[in-house]
Amino acid sequence: MSEVSEVPEPSLEETVRHSLSGGVSWITLDRPEALNAITADQRDRLIALLRQASADPLTRVVILTATGRGFCTGADLRPQPGAVPAAPRPGDVARTIRDGAQALIAAVLDCEKPVIGAVNGIAAGIGAHLALACDLVIAAESAKFIEIFARRGLVPDGGGAHLLTRLVGVHKAKELMFFADDVPAAEALALGLVNRVVPDAELEKAAREWAERLAAGPTRAFALTKNLVNRALEVDRATAFREEADAVELNMATHDGREGVRAFVERRAPEFTGH
Repeated sequence: MSEVSEVPEPSLEETVRHSLSGGVSWITLDRPEALNAITADQRDRLIALLRQASADPLTRVVILTATGRGFCTGADLRPQPGAVPAAPRPGDVARTIRDGAQALIAAVLDCEKPVIGAVNGIAAGIGAHLALACDLVIAAESAKFIEIFARRGLVPDGGGAHLLTRLVGVHKAKELMFFADDVPAAEALALGLVNRVVPDAELEKAAREWAERLAAGPTRAFALTKNLVNRALEVDRATAFREEADAVELNMATHDGREGVRAFVERRAPEFTGH
């Protein structure tokens, strides 16, 4: 009788793949059998890769995508092998949210490089918020977004109320979160949740085209612009104007800022280096 060899579990690097080419950092969730629900280890790797991209001068844009029918269907809440559950103490849940879901969304929002979400399928729970936190979102026609928390009797986490309210307004955000209905890609486009919807087979091509355009652009100006836009609904006019003036001054100290002005004066196309 022949022995049946066990198939080894894929490594963390295999389930959250990363590559860098031409200034474009590709981060791909690759656990399609679980619809890319993320474990704590995968979440932490995502955070680390986004922080690495933010600091790396060779990285000029990030694409966040996945394989299979799911972009990310939320946190994988199944017990991990060998894990011993402990009785939660007061403050444990809030700490877990701060260090987990909120830290992941913050890593996207705080990344100093543009982040493109290429949503290939279902984006539910923290997966929906991961997509919404991206600077630009391209969705495949088969993609859908689900604020699934109410179906489970849960309060949305991962900055969902913060993100969604700013995108669609108070009443629509409550509707989406209270009823937890599926939002198909076409409806998400109409609501302003995504920038573009493309046929499934064209998602990678569309994301790559945008990434290459951004990778050839003024990286530091993008970072400063991203920060201004992210804060636009949170500060008063005087603060916004002051921060804008400071950002313009900071940018003019960069190579690309000076190159852009020189190119305009010389009537030629600028050559940005990302510095």
